[in-house]
Formats: sequence, C-alpha cells, structure tokens
Amino acid sequence: MPFEHDSIHNNDNRDRIEELIQHEEWLQLKPLLTALHPADIADIIDSAPSNARENLFSLLSDDIKPDVLAELHDSSESDVTEALTDSELSDIVSDMAPDDAADVLGDLTDERSEHVLDLMEDEESEDVRKLLEYDEDTAGGIMTTDIVTMRENQTVAEAIETIAYLDTEENFHYANIIDNAGKMLGYVNIWELLREKDRQKPLTTMTHHQFCYATDDMDQEDVAQLAQQYNLNVIPVLDNQGILLGRITTDDIITVIEEEASEDILRLAGSDDEELEDISILKSSSIRLPWLFITLIGGFITSIILRIFHAHLADMLILAAFVPVVLAMGGNTGIQASTLAVRSIALGVSHDRKIGKLLLREITTGAVMGIICGLVIAGWVLTVILTGGEHNLSLPPVYLAITVGIALFLAMTFAAVFGAFIPILLNKLDIDPAVASGPFISILNDISALLIYFGVTILLIKIIA
Repeated sequence: MPFEHDSIHNNDNRDRIEELIQHEEWLQLKPLLTALHPADIADIIDSAPSNARENLFSLLSDDIKPDVLAELHDSSESDVTEALTDSELSDIVSDMAPDDAADVLGDLTDERSEHVLDLMEDEESEDVRKLLEYDEDTAGGIMTTDIVTMRENQTVAEAIETIAYLDTEENFHYANIIDNAGKMLGYVNIWELLREKDRQKPLTTMTHHQFCYATDDMDQEDVAQLAQQYNLNVIPVLDNQGILLGRITTDDIITVIEEEASEDILRLAGSDDEELEDISILKSSSIRLPWLFITLIGGFITSIILRIFHAHLADMLILAAFVPVVLAMGGNTGIQASTLAVRSIALGVSHDRKIGKLLLREITTGAVMGIICGLVIAGWVLTVILTGGEHNLSLPPVYLAITVGIALFLAMTFAAVFGAFIPILLNKLDIDPAVASGPFISILNDISALLIYFGVTILLIKIIA
C-alpha cells in the first residue's frame, strides 16, 4: 500500500539534500524533508555528519518527530536526544508507541530517563516504566502494551462499537479475549468479525482458543523463530500465569531478525555490532584486536609445530612445500562447517536428532570433499616431483603423493566435524555459537590440520619404508 510521501530513492532528491546539508542551507532543506516518509528522513539524519543531526531534526514538525526518532540508529538518536531538553523529549516520547518510547528512554541515563517519565502523563509513563523493567533482548523488552482486549460474553455488534472508539493509532488484526483476571483465553480475527452477518452473535462462538504466544522472559531470537515457524504477524506476550501483557508486531520481529543476523555475521568475522555505529578508530581496533591476538598466538603454536617436525622430515623437504595447501583447505572447510552450524542453530536446530543428523552430514561432506581434494593434490604432488627434477628422495614419488593425499583427506574431514561440533557444543552450554566461528575456528583448524598432516606423513613413511 503506497504511503503519502515522496520517495528519497530518487537519486536527484538525495543528491540535492546532501548538497544542502553540506552547505548548511537549513531553510531550503525544510520543505524537502517534510515531504518525505519518516523512515527516509531518519536515513538522511543517520547518514549526515554528527554535528548536523540536531539541526535536521529541529526542522521537522512536531507531529512527525516521534516517528522519525523511532527510526533513528543509536548514534543518531543519541545526538538528537542530547540536544533536546527533558520537556521537549517528554512531549515527543509521549506521542510514540510505548515500545519505541521505552527504547529511546532506555538509552538515556537512569536519572534523565526518570525525569522525562515524571514529565509524562501518568497513564503513558506507566506503560513505558513497565517495559523498561524488561531486558531489551527479551519478548517483554520488544513488545508494545497497545493491545485490544474483549470479553467472550460481548456480541459482535458490541465488539465493533468498541473498536470504533479505541484511542490508538496502532493497526491490529486480532482482538484478544481475556477473562476478568486478564488471563488470555484466545483471540478473534477482526476480518471474521466484520464479515459476521449476525451482529448479536456472542464472541465466545468465534473465539480461537488455540494460539501461539511468547512469555515475557523469552529471548528475542526465540520469538523471531516462533514467528517464522508459524508464519505469525502478531504474537501475544503473556506472563507465567497466562496474563496478557502486550503484543509483538511484524516490524519488531523484522528488526530482531536483522539484529541477530547482523550480530552473527560480525562475530563470524571477529567483530562486534558496535562497529556499525560511528565509533573511533581506537575503539574499533580494541574490538578486533582480541581475535587477532588469538590468531597470532595460534601462529606461534603452528611455528613451534613446524620446528618440531622439521627434524623428522629433513630428508624430504618436498613435503613442507604443501603445508600451506593443507592449512588453507582445512581452515576453509572448518569455516564452512561452522558457518552452516551457526546458521542452522539460528534457524532452530536444537533437537538431538537434528543435531546428530547435522554432524553426520558434515562428516560425510567433509569426507567426500577430502577424497576429491586428496586425489587432486596427490596428482599435483606427483606432477611437481616428476617435473621438478627432485633427486635423492628416500621414497618413490607415488608414495609421497599418496601420503599427502591421505593427510589432506583426514585434515579436511576432521575440520568439517570440528567446525560443526564446536558451535553445537557452545549452544548446549548457552554460549552464543557465533563466537566459535571465524578466527577461533580458523586457528584451531590450522593447528589440527598441521598435526594431522605431519603425523600422517611420518606414520605412513615409516610404514612404507
């Protein structure tokens, strides 16, 4: 459904706005901004220099400021709220949905947040205070308290009249049916309600008593999985006694999915979502360096392993030439397996049978890839030895080729299993499995691949010799 605003996706509009921001032509900017959708205005403010965000937000009319503030990224939101007085901020958050208001106030200091709440109407501040009590990553932290409730003894006509007089701008698709204690009994589909010809029909005959819900302490990632699994656009939130507290809507679910996916991707790279904000180079470096130090320490270990085994292979240095290939193949295989495991866990693979199936699949996949790559490298080793004029080899070239091929096969198979197993293990220990990937898996796979390579080559050479 189209909205009543111009689109920022017109490149000419965007270029013109950016040019005006650069030259601080605020008066010319105002009509261009007010014609845009709040999400597009927020995108402009997010992209603007930090010192321009306050001025851009001040150009907006009072009725659109709440919608724009709700769309801003954390750093832009902070720049804007710091420039507002407590009274101004109170007026803005009073017109926001309770969940959006809680998000904004939750980013303030406790002292300022409390002061802003005191300036709000009691009814509005009470809803926001309740939401601020929840952890921001739980169902309670992302829900809104704007809900529609009815009783089973109401008629269709009474329900429609109730809807007509609701004081809310939020869209809703279902009316929640509760008892006198506030316990949720089911829901009524608004579309079914409007199509019912018998307006005296009681709601009890139309109530759906089977429904999915989230508890207020449920992790937001589990909420997103629930919505995906059952194709839900609204999820009621209940406490442990079944009392209806609020609802989670599609926009919140999409935000959660984006946040969790972004978090996993960044952790796979050994980074953090703080780097998406406008932070200093030193801060960015401090986030990445711990992972790089892990890689560096792993490099020290691999150098020690190379030195230890060098004495055993001094008479066949040709084998050392293929160490980088084995490390690269083992590392990449492990990263592939760990990435797949992390994504599978994020999509809800938690049952032992599914986990066992995932591990078996990775063992088989790693073995198949290992056989293929082992045959390829064996052929390459044989070619290098025969065409490179290698002399004084203690073993025939074909034996050396077979040795390297088998070593690569075992290294890749192990890397696939190890890469999938570690995220699963960490998930069982309630540790985010994404931290097991990236640099962590890569360096452990390098160490294991090196040990397997040298161990197998020495063992096979002794057997063959």
